[in-house]
Amino acid sequence: MTRSELIQLIRDRGSYLCVGLDTDLSRIPAHLQDEEDPIFAFNKEIIDATRDLCVSYKLNTAFYECYGVEGWRALERTVSYIGPGHFLIADAKRGDIGNTSTQYAKAFFERLAFDSVTVAPYMGEDSVRPFLEFPGKWAIVLGLTSNSGASDFELQDVGGELLYERVLRTVSGWGTPDNLMFVVGATQTQAFARVRALVPDHFLLVPGVGAQGGSLAAISEHAATGDVGLLVNVSRDILYADAGRGFASAARARALSYQQEMQPYVDKILQVKNIG
Repeated sequence: MTRSELIQLIRDRGSYLCVGLDTDLSRIPAHLQDEEDPIFAFNKEIIDATRDLCVSYKLNTAFYECYGVEGWRALERTVSYIGPGHFLIADAKRGDIGNTSTQYAKAFFERLAFDSVTVAPYMGEDSVRPFLEFPGKWAIVLGLTSNSGASDFELQDVGGELLYERVLRTVSGWGTPDNLMFVVGATQTQAFARVRALVPDHFLLVPGVGAQGGSLAAISEHAATGDVGLLVNVSRDILYADAGRGFASAARARALSYQQEMQPYVDKILQVKNIG
């Protein structure tokens, strides 16, 4: 999916919501546990309930890999069921020497038809570049994360700048705003101004809203660009809004509340751009 196509999706749906399909088998409602493929059965109902309210789905591969072949089958079925109308993120946090990264990129872009893969930048340019060489595909590079361990490395001073700042500044030169995004955690609101100073035009994937306590309003006010430039991911708060037979309806209600909060920002941002 190209940048212009993603922006058009945001405009059409009045939303920059990304639904995280980090499906935990232990939390799937009891009535689905006897399905032949309970993970897919759960995902299917979530997708049916939310597809008109979001522009993206993010599948954290760990929640599928842990079940071996059956998990990968559920992942493949889920990706196929979503289809081409959403920006699909493989949250795999890959990154290795060049020839290995190339194989990872082929797996997610050619075999599984994802639009993007999350990538860890620790090994440098040759570990990231293979993900940038597929037309219409994206690398989403870890920038500043929400976890407590972020302070161990990301917030350390490295010659007058913080490590995450160097990552953003350096990696942004490896790609363009058309094929490169950055992960910035929703709880890092104090850093959004600095992030946008370093990468003013790149899309940001922002996890941490909902169960982790991030503020959608703060993100929208301080990190949006003239093209919105945001994908705000919500996983548990939508997936597990209800533990019973009404889980899909509850998920839709929760997703709708996020979409309705996003709509005014989309209208304001894109209207101003059109006027300009």
